[in-house]
Amino acid sequence: MESRSYEYDVIVYGGNAAGIMAGVQAVRMGLRTIVLEPGVRLGGLTTGGLGATDAGDPAAIGGLSQEFYERLARAYGRPGLVWRFEPKAALNVLEDIMAEYGLTAVTKARLLEHGGVDKQDNRIRSITLESGEVYSGKVFIDATYEGDLMARAGVAYIVGREGNEVYGEANNGIRRLAKLEPRIDPYRVPGDPQSGLLARVNPNPGGKPGDGDGKTQAYNYRMCLTDDPDNRLPIEKPADYREEDYEILFRLLEQGYTGPFFKLTMMPNRKTDSNNTGMFSTDYIGMSHAFAEAGYAQREELMKRHETYQKGLVWTLQHHPRVPEAIRSQYAPWGLPRDEFAESGHWPSQLYVRESRRMLGERVVTEHTVNGSEFVGDPVGLGSYAMDSHYTQYCLDEEGDVCVEGGFFVSVQAPFAISYKAIVPKRSECGNLLVPICLSSTHAAYGSIRMEPVFMVLGQSAGAAAALAAASGGAVQDVDYTELRSILDRDGQILDLGEGYVTPPGTTGNPL
Repeated sequence: MESRSYEYDVIVYGGNAAGIMAGVQAVRMGLRTIVLEPGVRLGGLTTGGLGATDAGDPAAIGGLSQEFYERLARAYGRPGLVWRFEPKAALNVLEDIMAEYGLTAVTKARLLEHGGVDKQDNRIRSITLESGEVYSGKVFIDATYEGDLMARAGVAYIVGREGNEVYGEANNGIRRLAKLEPRIDPYRVPGDPQSGLLARVNPNPGGKPGDGDGKTQAYNYRMCLTDDPDNRLPIEKPADYREEDYEILFRLLEQGYTGPFFKLTMMPNRKTDSNNTGMFSTDYIGMSHAFAEAGYAQREELMKRHETYQKGLVWTLQHHPRVPEAIRSQYAPWGLPRDEFAESGHWPSQLYVRESRRMLGERVVTEHTVNGSEFVGDPVGLGSYAMDSHYTQYCLDEEGDVCVEGGFFVSVQAPFAISYKAIVPKRSECGNLLVPICLSSTHAAYGSIRMEPVFMVLGQSAGAAAALAAASGGAVQDVDYTELRSILDRDGQILDLGEGYVTPPGTTGNPL
């Protein structure tokens, strides 16, 4: 295969909403820019089923992120901003923004798994895709949810949960266990420990509360469902359906549990954003831990298993004889919309990777930052959502009961500043890379930052910084913050809400 070479000022790897905003900002500043998306669809989670946006405090959202939600409102003929929308509507808006600003984006542009990054003199010179195409650039932005470019460029990162002692935090590491209610027998053959534990149930949490580990919170797909008979496709029983994945569900049902089993948050035109909720739901608990460091083939297998698990869950709730008739009738009307995700069989192609690698950069955002006890003098965005983590594992407690572990939801009193130093690597590791999604943050703090509107804000700020670094030829660590701040202020970023500002009650949001 003959390789083709291309040269740009700014190369954005990752075409989710944050990556697109990064690219748009660099283009607006006159830089030759391209966005390379490894998957088949632009927009990431924003166009991938996550239509029930939790922005935290909307006052903290400005710039291109705010513009995106304003454009959605106009598309639906509504005033103000729209925070609930269909996947295809979000995709249309992003494509309109890209067309208006002249941003080029390429899908199916995945980094070569081995040897895909050419790095010399502490700078990335070029990246090579699986297609053989080579893209050279002055500055690179890793806008993926996984941090693949960052990792292959030799930048330090962490996967999993720090222990509380590392940064003096209270919400990191292994959490207090929460028993399943009602209680269920944990063994494959009830009452027989020799038969082994149920699938995905660990014999213990793996350490003491507050200890660090390498586990990550659960992933899922944000299902877009519809009950419109004219637009509905049935969800069939998957060919690789694993009944053991639902044994906890069956035993809960036998004890009288009635759900809920997933959310039916309504979007326009009789569609939903169906997310995890309750004791047993769409999160494939325990199956996320290997994803960050997995190769492409293993990731694809894990993604397929998540898809199978969730389709199997819907089919189970609709058809399985161990599910009470009343529950089967309740979920029977729901199926996949014909007019969404045509490129991936009407199922979203973007797995909700809630957390993967996190860079160990120039500055680490901790829960002390989130709580406002640390001063940040170089903000490039504000976070305002609660510190939120989904469950990490099923395990037994000391009494032998099945528990879930890893979840928390800790409110934030006021928006907090995210430092520019948190989106750049250490100077000694790479001088021309910015990382707005897998940024430098602890697990606890990332639970607040990991929201699509905030990622868009950080993406835009990364695009502006990349443009300045590319124009000057200097390192991203040497970008003049005063100049960057003036550009971000000019372009509508919200970086300061004033001393004493407190988020109004009720705007923290619901667990994502």
